[in-house]
Amino acid sequence: MTSYPPHGAGLGLRRDFLDQALRLPANQLDFWEIAPENWIGVGGALGRKLRTLTERTPFVCHGLSLSLGGPAPLDEVFLHRLKAFLTAQGVRYYSEHLSYCSDGGHLYDLMPIPFTAEAVTHVAGRIRRVQDILERRIGIENVSYYAAPGQELAEVAFLTAVLDEADCDLHLDVNNLYVNAANHGYDAEDFLAQLPAERVAYCHVAGHYLEPDGLRVDTHGAAVIDPVWSLLRTAYGHFGVIPTLLERDFNIPPLDRLVAEVDNITAIQHQCEESPHARHVLA
Repeated sequence: MTSYPPHGAGLGLRRDFLDQALRLPANQLDFWEIAPENWIGVGGALGRKLRTLTERTPFVCHGLSLSLGGPAPLDEVFLHRLKAFLTAQGVRYYSEHLSYCSDGGHLYDLMPIPFTAEAVTHVAGRIRRVQDILERRIGIENVSYYAAPGQELAEVAFLTAVLDEADCDLHLDVNNLYVNAANHGYDAEDFLAQLPAERVAYCHVAGHYLEPDGLRVDTHGAAVIDPVWSLLRTAYGHFGVIPTLLERDFNIPPLDRLVAEVDNITAIQHQCEESPHARHVLA
């Protein structure tokens, strides 16, 4: 099955503004993203509205519940339901978090995987199994984390080892990278330079919260800040203008303000495409 991200800039679809989204011109956004867990099995009026959007605009799915690093067996029943949903809705691309979120029950948070060689083998095997069942290549997202228990490898070494052993794509979250670099004291641009460019296929940007003590918390509840926009430009310099999504999960402003932030992504993409040093990737 062919799987590839759409080009350009997109927005995470929320039910809060679903009706407004239906009134937007079909070419207002290059693509939408949804969490499939929130839509699998949804019928009636909501299901019809989703179908209207998926028929006129490309869609990406970003999963929440596979628990790729978890100890429990993969939920293969869910994976087959997911495969049917992706096919039925014509979803162009699917990605998941490089984390775990369950152990005998859902933990309702994305927990960091220990940065160890043993964990590389464990999670890479699970990613390969997911790709076999879905019959499509997937992306895995670098997640924000606030502690690294049992760490044996640097974060970037762990991430690149998983990508290589699983033979999957990287879903690069620029805000997560910025947050982690600030919280754990490493250089975000150096991290970017160490990533395998040929695997970077899809990108997220978002806002976060700055605690009074300086800790940055990945909330997706605020506007993107200037240093994250700058890091996005740097990422485009390394990897080309990759499809990029704006995430906003709470404190959701009016849709026109979100569209304006997406338009800023588009403007940065156009500027980088016009640069004589720009690389070009999937379109």
